Amino acid sequence: MSTFKIATWNVNSLRVRLPHVLAWLSANKPDVIALQEIKMPTEDFPYDEIKEAGYHAAVSGQKTYNGVAILSRKESTDIITDMPGLDDHQRRVLAATVDSIRILNLYVPNGESVGSEKFQYKLHWLSKLDLFLKQELKKYPKLIVLGDFNIAPANIDVHDPALWDGHVLFSEQERKAFQAILAVGFVDCFRHLSPDAVEYSWWDYRMNAFKRKMGLRIDHILASAALDCKACFIDKGPRALERPSDHAPVVAEFS
Repeated sequence: MSTFKIATWNVNSLRVRLPHVLAWLSANKPDVIALQEIKMPTEDFPYDEIKEAGYHAAVSGQKTYNGVAILSRKESTDIITDMPGLDDHQRRVLAATVDSIRILNLYVPNGESVGSEKFQYKLHWLSKLDLFLKQELKKYPKLIVLGDFNIAPANIDVHDPALWDGHVLFSEQERKAFQAILAVGFVDCFRHLSPDAVEYSWWDYRMNAFKRKMGLRIDHILASAALDCKACFIDKGPRALERPSDHAPVVAEFS
């Protein structure tokens, strides 16, 4: 039986992290990887290097900030770069179909701080996402939603819940929004398969956070009921490299 292997990774600048990405692809050989924060215009994307690595690229980039890409062994189709009903110049959404599986790559806004304008933008963005997911799920029963959600869903996903309580990434409003996404018809693959595992996908560059295990699980792979996830794990290896992204790849395998 063949498996479908997919990963998500906020690379925090593909210009800086391209060697890491190419090495990771060579070692892990996923069918698809979704990248966030590529931080480059679409036309500057390293298409040749990615093609040489054996991948097609669908890209929605912008200069300096944001930017998302889907790299796939098979060419993707039905590409969407904007959420319906959301007028937004920020490149945070990329949907594509690969091998009959619909993939939605998200870089959810950070939100800055609870109560700020950017936080309101985040909540508005998430409300539009809710509607978009309902539309996509009707059209594509096999749907994987993945990326940097900038939300830690529960206490177990935060190194110090008391410290983070009420703060951006872990506020009640954000956690409710995450639960609303799951309620549309998705499973959080990592938490479903590892209900008690204390693992993180992001560590601040400051305070030696990675070595001190002061992280948050904010990068997620969600799957619709039509898909059977057999494995999901966080690969912390790249976070220990020289000049790493502050995020680690999350990987899932489906039968």
